[in-house]
Amino acid sequence: MTHYPTTFEILLEDDWLVAVNKPSGILVHRTGISEDTVFVLQLLRNQLGMRVYPIHRLDRGTSGVLLFAKSPESAAELNALFRGKSVEKEYTGIVRGFIDETGVIDHPIVDYPGAAGQEALTTYRRLAQVELPVAVGRYPTARYSLVAISPQTGRWRQIRKHFSHIRHPIIGDKKHGDLHHNKYFSETLGIHRLLLHAHRLRFTHPYTGQDLEITASWDEAFATAAAIFE
Repeated sequence: MTHYPTTFEILLEDDWLVAVNKPSGILVHRTGISEDTVFVLQLLRNQLGMRVYPIHRLDRGTSGVLLFAKSPESAAELNALFRGKSVEKEYTGIVRGFIDETGVIDHPIVDYPGAAGQEALTTYRRLAQVELPVAVGRYPTARYSLVAISPQTGRWRQIRKHFSHIRHPIIGDKKHGDLHHNKYFSETLGIHRLLLHAHRLRFTHPYTGQDLEITASWDEAFATAAAIFE
């Protein structure tokens, strides 16, 4: 059984917005294809005692900075920042293999078979890499990279699809990832989550004009996974 939090870590709150550190494993809001009955939106409304409005989305498995507005008016202002690409987003991910030191992934995203591809761009820089003396899959050793990821567009599952496309899938990704490496992290290291974390948002506050940088720390499982690079 999945255990959901009753309250979230508040990263920033003022009269117009609130940012929380979303745990892995919970949906932001209700969808037509999910049977989930508990969502971040519902729990945060209960925690704050007021309606809030999601400004962007994180996948169920992705943790990290999640932004909400406190009114329809502030939601419109914040949404305009995201549409205008005035928000700098940085994720941290653990991927299979030794990835290039820096790179750009420019590859269209297809939401479903037969759909037209949508322009999508992701940049990244490698933070660390490690080679473990364990046989995972067909090779005698296992290589991994810790990566800082900056999506320049906001397509559905963009990061996961892009890193799968360049053959460096995110560890723990059941749909776009590598079964053997996912199994190693799960069975050997006890890590069952998607290793993708929304680490930082940077933008200018639409009401105060203040330059904001909101960061979220890793959970215990992500920190355990990142310890292989030490």
